[in-house]
Amino acid sequence: MKFNELFVMQRELDTFIENTQNIKRDVFKEKGLALMIELAELANETRCFKFWSTKGPSEREVILEEFVDSIHFLLSLGNAKGLSLENWPEVKVKEDLTTWFLRTQEVILAFIQNPTRDSYQDVWQYYGVLAFNLDFSLEDIIQAYLAKNEKNYERQRNGY
Repeated sequence: MKFNELFVMQRELDTFIENTQNIKRDVFKEKGLALMIELAELANETRCFKFWSTKGPSEREVILEEFVDSIHFLLSLGNAKGLSLENWPEVKVKEDLTTWFLRTQEVILAFIQNPTRDSYQDVWQYYGVLAFNLDFSLEDIIQAYLAKNEKNYERQRNGY
Protein backbone atom coordinates (compact mmCIF):
# COMPACT_ATOMS: atom_id res chain seq x y z
CA MET A 1 0.00 0.00 0.00
CA LYS A 2 1.19 3.49 -0.81
CA PHE A 3 1.09 6.39 1.61
CA ASN A 4 -1.22 8.53 -0.54
CA GLU A 5 -3.87 5.79 -0.44
CA LEU A 6 -4.42 6.65 3.23
CA PHE A 7 -6.13 9.86 2.14
CA VAL A 8 -8.80 7.81 0.35
CA MET A 9 -9.24 5.50 3.33
CA GLN A 10 -9.56 8.49 5.66
CA ARG A 11 -12.13 10.15 3.39
CA GLU A 12 -14.20 6.95 3.51
CA LEU A 13 -13.90 6.75 7.30
CA ASP A 14 -14.85 10.42 7.68
CA THR A 15 -17.89 9.92 5.47
CA PHE A 16 -18.90 6.88 7.53
CA ILE A 17 -18.52 8.83 10.79
CA GLU A 18 -20.38 11.88 9.47
CA ASN A 19 -23.26 9.67 8.30
CA THR A 20 -23.30 7.60 11.50
CA GLN A 21 -23.18 10.70 13.71
CA ASN A 22 -25.42 12.77 11.41
CA ILE A 23 -22.81 15.54 11.10
CA LYS A 24 -24.06 18.26 8.75
CA ARG A 25 -21.69 21.13 9.60
CA ASP A 26 -18.07 21.97 9.00
CA VAL A 27 -15.98 20.39 11.76
CA PHE A 28 -12.57 21.59 10.55
CA LYS A 29 -11.77 23.47 13.77
CA GLU A 30 -12.83 20.51 15.91
CA LYS A 31 -10.57 18.23 13.90
CA GLY A 32 -7.75 20.75 14.28
CA LEU A 33 -8.14 20.79 18.05
CA ALA A 34 -8.35 16.98 18.02
CA LEU A 35 -5.03 16.86 16.16
CA MET A 36 -3.42 19.09 18.77
CA ILE A 37 -4.82 16.93 21.58
CA GLU A 38 -3.59 13.74 19.89
CA LEU A 39 -0.13 15.26 19.58
CA ALA A 40 -0.20 16.06 23.30
CA GLU A 41 -1.26 12.48 24.06
CA LEU A 42 1.64 11.25 21.94
CA ALA A 43 4.05 13.47 23.89
CA ASN A 44 2.58 12.16 27.13
CA GLU A 45 3.26 8.55 26.10
CA THR A 46 6.88 9.35 25.20
CA ARG A 47 7.28 11.06 28.60
CA CYS A 48 10.07 13.10 26.97
CA PHE A 49 9.19 16.21 29.00
CA LYS A 50 8.68 14.53 32.38
CA PHE A 51 11.96 15.55 33.98
CA TRP A 52 10.45 14.88 37.42
CA SER A 53 9.81 11.20 36.75
CA THR A 54 12.10 8.20 36.48
CA LYS A 55 9.47 6.13 34.68
CA GLY A 56 10.38 5.46 31.05
CA PRO A 57 8.25 5.88 27.94
CA SER A 58 5.28 3.68 27.15
CA GLU A 59 5.75 0.61 24.99
CA ARG A 60 6.55 1.25 21.35
CA GLU A 61 3.14 -0.06 20.19
CA VAL A 62 1.32 2.41 22.46
CA ILE A 63 3.40 5.31 21.18
CA LEU A 64 2.86 4.21 17.57
CA GLU A 65 -0.91 4.02 18.08
CA GLU A 66 -0.91 7.56 19.50
CA PHE A 67 1.18 8.72 16.55
CA VAL A 68 -1.32 7.18 14.13
CA ASP A 69 -4.24 8.82 15.96
CA SER A 70 -2.66 12.11 14.89
CA ILE A 71 -2.22 10.86 11.34
CA HIS A 72 -5.96 10.14 11.11
CA PHE A 73 -6.78 13.76 11.94
CA LEU A 74 -4.00 15.14 9.76
CA LEU A 75 -5.32 13.19 6.77
CA SER A 76 -8.85 14.28 7.58
CA LEU A 77 -7.87 17.95 7.75
CA GLY A 78 -6.14 17.71 4.40
CA ASN A 79 -9.16 16.06 2.84
CA ALA A 80 -11.38 18.81 4.23
CA LYS A 81 -9.30 21.43 2.40
CA GLY A 82 -8.62 19.41 -0.75
CA LEU A 83 -4.97 18.89 0.19
CA SER A 84 -2.92 15.72 0.05
CA LEU A 85 0.62 14.41 -0.29
CA GLU A 86 1.97 11.83 -2.68
CA ASN A 87 4.74 10.54 -0.43
CA TRP A 88 5.58 10.29 3.23
CA PRO A 89 7.98 13.08 4.26
CA GLU A 90 11.13 11.23 5.22
CA VAL A 91 13.00 13.85 7.18
CA LYS A 92 16.08 12.53 8.93
CA VAL A 93 16.75 15.19 11.54
CA LYS A 94 17.80 14.10 15.00
CA GLU A 95 16.05 16.43 17.41
CA ASP A 96 15.09 16.75 21.04
CA LEU A 97 11.51 15.46 21.27
CA THR A 98 10.29 18.11 23.69
CA THR A 99 11.47 20.87 21.37
CA TRP A 100 9.96 19.14 18.37
CA PHE A 101 6.59 18.59 20.04
CA LEU A 102 6.42 22.32 20.82
CA ARG A 103 7.36 23.24 17.25
CA THR A 104 4.82 20.79 15.86
CA GLN A 105 2.07 22.38 17.96
CA GLU A 106 3.04 25.73 16.45
CA VAL A 107 2.82 24.52 12.84
CA ILE A 108 -0.48 22.74 13.50
CA LEU A 109 -1.96 25.95 14.90
CA ALA A 110 -0.60 27.92 11.93
CA PHE A 111 -2.27 25.46 9.55
CA ILE A 112 -5.60 25.60 11.38
CA GLN A 113 -5.55 29.40 11.24
CA ASN A 114 -4.38 29.53 7.61
CA PRO A 115 -4.98 26.19 5.85
CA THR A 116 -2.75 26.52 2.80
CA ARG A 117 -0.85 23.84 0.90
CA ASP A 118 2.43 25.15 2.32
CA SER A 119 1.25 25.17 5.92
CA TYR A 120 -0.18 21.67 5.47
CA GLN A 121 3.09 20.38 4.06
CA ASP A 122 4.90 21.98 7.01
CA VAL A 123 2.85 19.92 9.45
CA TRP A 124 3.67 16.74 7.55
CA GLN A 125 7.38 17.63 7.58
CA TYR A 126 7.26 17.97 11.36
CA TYR A 127 5.50 14.63 11.66
CA GLY A 128 8.23 13.17 9.48
CA VAL A 129 10.81 14.39 12.00
CA LEU A 130 8.77 12.96 14.88
CA ALA A 131 8.52 9.60 13.12
CA PHE A 132 12.26 9.55 12.51
CA ASN A 133 13.03 10.40 16.14
CA LEU A 134 10.56 7.79 17.37
CA ASP A 135 12.10 5.25 14.97
CA PHE A 136 8.87 4.64 13.02
CA SER A 137 9.18 3.53 9.42
CA LEU A 138 6.57 4.22 6.77
CA GLU A 139 5.63 0.55 6.91
CA ASP A 140 5.13 0.79 10.70
CA ILE A 141 2.90 3.83 10.21
CA ILE A 142 0.81 2.29 7.43
CA GLN A 143 0.27 -0.97 9.31
CA ALA A 144 -0.69 0.86 12.49
CA TYR A 145 -2.98 3.17 10.52
CA LEU A 146 -4.76 0.21 8.92
CA ALA A 147 -5.29 -1.44 12.31
CA LYS A 148 -6.55 1.76 13.94
CA ASN A 149 -8.75 2.59 10.95
CA GLU A 150 -10.57 -0.71 11.37
CA LYS A 151 -10.82 -0.09 15.12
CA ASN A 152 -12.38 3.32 14.41
CA TYR A 153 -15.02 1.73 12.16
CA GLU A 154 -15.77 -0.81 14.88
CA ARG A 155 -16.11 1.94 17.48
CA GLN A 156 -18.63 3.76 15.28
CA ARG A 157 -20.61 0.56 14.76
CA ASN A 158 -20.72 0.05 18.53
CA GLY A 159 -21.79 3.59 19.47
CA TYR A 160 -18.39 4.98 20.55
